[in-house]
Amino acid sequence: MPRLARDLGLLALAATGICSMVGASINIVPIMLQRNVPGIGPWVLPAFAFAALPALLAALAYATLASAMPRAGGSYLYASRALSPWLGFVASFSQWFGLSIAIGVVSYVIPPFLRDVAVALEWSGVAAALGEGRVRLALALGVLWTFVGVNLRGLGAYQRTVIPLMFLMFALGAIVIVVGFAAGHEEFGAALLAREGRDLGAAPSAPFDLRVFLSASAVLFSSFIGFDAIAQAGGEARHPERDLPRAIGLAMVVVGAFYFLFAGAVYHTVPWWFIASEAATKDLTAPGLLGYILDPRLTVLIVAGAAVALINDLPAMLLSVSRLMFAWAADGVFPRAVARVHPQRHTPNTAVVLSGMMATVGILGSHLAGDFFLGVDLLVISMLVNFLLMCVSVLALPRTNPALAAGMRVLRSPALRNALAALGALALVLFLTVHVWKDLSSDVSAWYFRSTPVWLLVMAAGTLIYRREVSALRRAGVNLSERFATLPAE
Repeated sequence: MPRLARDLGLLALAATGICSMVGASINIVPIMLQRNVPGIGPWVLPAFAFAALPALLAALAYATLASAMPRAGGSYLYASRALSPWLGFVASFSQWFGLSIAIGVVSYVIPPFLRDVAVALEWSGVAAALGEGRVRLALALGVLWTFVGVNLRGLGAYQRTVIPLMFLMFALGAIVIVVGFAAGHEEFGAALLAREGRDLGAAPSAPFDLRVFLSASAVLFSSFIGFDAIAQAGGEARHPERDLPRAIGLAMVVVGAFYFLFAGAVYHTVPWWFIASEAATKDLTAPGLLGYILDPRLTVLIVAGAAVALINDLPAMLLSVSRLMFAWAADGVFPRAVARVHPQRHTPNTAVVLSGMMATVGILGSHLAGDFFLGVDLLVISMLVNFLLMCVSVLALPRTNPALAAGMRVLRSPALRNALAALGALALVLFLTVHVWKDLSSDVSAWYFRSTPVWLLVMAAGTLIYRREVSALRRAGVNLSERFATLPAE
């Protein structure tokens, strides 16, 4: 029977996590946060730093569990072996749904970046075409299914795509960092006056509000969630016990440093009050803001860098969500056909295509709703729940499954491991509470524009699927206790 191939080394694993994190998370979210969380004002960077703390604790939990359970499926596998199969499935089902929708959202926001490249190059006809709704929709679908094709071709094509794009993304992003710290508010104000005849004005008062700060941190937390893609690829790592934890740590350090430098550079040049005012009425991006002070040729490069960062999200995130589906099916809690592996390319083709179809729903939803932050909010609540379960799994595994717990090679001291996992769980409960409160108290035109009820519906759908498949396993005489106490066969 065809199996997944263990062909991913440390660099490819780290690239999977890095490319799943950097994209909209840095070029759009820290900017449009001024509209999504009104009043955050000058506190964006501190909120970013605060959001990194629970993300780091969750990353330690993932690394610890990955060292003990190096298989495809990551979060599903960890929670199902440490807590319960139902909890592992429904939580990872909502994660799969949220990430798949996010893939669609990322695909949908790529065309405006390509339009901005055309504008900077003075290709007015191309820019006008890219601004049309039908063209944007068709292009988003084309980009998505191109990378579905890359994933279907196997790990060789995947690595040849992701690793070069990752280095190109950092090289082009470095331009933003250098330019942003080289200029300041005075230069931006002069450019604004020269271009649009507007005066920047003085900074308004912006008192610190703890509720607003926590709400912003909960949203910015979404910027750090991609590292879990490394765990989902656990069945394809060459040296999983060693490289999975290392790749998770490397991705967190590299991306964290890049985030702070990039966002800091943008806000160093562009005053927060200008961003807040503009974001209230239109969509903004980091390259678009820096375009006020840049030579057109540099503008082309930084917009191209943003487009590369967004495009690079897609193959890594598709790999992640498809391996979740593969792990469910391999365990028997999802239709077995989804676990089929291509005999030559060693990819779970059915799972990749189904994930692409769900991402298509995300594109269509973004197009019809005219806003992408619902997808971001849905992803945040899904990942907060999953990261919380990972911290709880670290605490529970030594009691529920000592044999698997013996394989944990990160944080070998039980006292330290338990203390950090408990601290991570408390921080994530705080973030989850704040996020749900913000969601339920927001002013929306219909209930389905709130992420919390949509997430609960997804959890209910996952429960129905789980019960149906588990009932079939029981009728077939499968020993469920034995199956969910051990790792799936490779």
